Amino acid sequence: MALFELLAAEPAAFIALLGTFGLLVGSFLNVVIHRLPIMMDREWRSDCATLLDPDAQAVAAAPYNLAVPRSCCPRCGAGISAIDNIPVLSWLALRGRCRHCSAPIAARYPVIEALAGVMGAVVAWRFGFGVAALLAACLSWGLLALAAIDYDTMLLPDTITLPLLWLGLLANLFGVFTTLETAVVGAMAGYLALWSIFWAFKLATGKEGMGYGDFKLLGALGAWLGWPLLPSIILAAAAVGAVVGLGLIALKSHDRAKPIPFGPYLAAAGWICLVWGDVLSGLFAVGGGL
Repeated sequence: MALFELLAAEPAAFIALLGTFGLLVGSFLNVVIHRLPIMMDREWRSDCATLLDPDAQAVAAAPYNLAVPRSCCPRCGAGISAIDNIPVLSWLALRGRCRHCSAPIAARYPVIEALAGVMGAVVAWRFGFGVAALLAACLSWGLLALAAIDYDTMLLPDTITLPLLWLGLLANLFGVFTTLETAVVGAMAGYLALWSIFWAFKLATGKEGMGYGDFKLLGALGAWLGWPLLPSIILAAAAVGAVVGLGLIALKSHDRAKPIPFGPYLAAAGWICLVWGDVLSGLFAVGGGL
């Protein structure tokens, strides 16, 4: 009880605590980002094999999930010890290389950890000590995982988007971020908005401009933030996506024929609206009044 009173009375302590916990969550998110698409691929292949040959005997495969096998160096296979798994600090101490074989460790690992820590600290500062900050942190970390997975694989797993949608509705059942009515309409409108754009684009061009995971992600953001913020999320995501996409093409670091994932931009726009949505709504209102 004394700890809760301290965190409530000292905002800096709560910000530091949630930021530090975010670093630890970021370490776990690195595992999710790497392994979840592989787990999905294995499941799809198993399902396809069963459909093609229902009478075939399943071949036992080594367990592979978020806990097994233990994390190790992909080059030498040496297990990663606890001392080498301290968020950000271990990577810096090892100078971005494996302790055993000196193979390079991608900088994205400490970047994800640092981002998770910063996001935790920011929502702690924005919402203060309480349930709202903890829920906002969960949404923040879920969006970070989705953005990284979509960037890598063009996938937005249902195992993350759908729980986020239901958690948003549950939170707003108690009016944490908006009213339940606004959240329900937001979930429906978010899904249907991109679903309509998808079909309009497909009927006009014969091509698919985005995936169904994008619909579910915007629906989840609508469930958390309510329908009034959906235009801000869509406009911000489209603007950032267009600028980044044109920049990559101009720098010739991206093939024009290769699709650009929209999920990272939706996730970034959703998080910005989570933290500064009231400011953005005010700006749009002023702009409309002018």
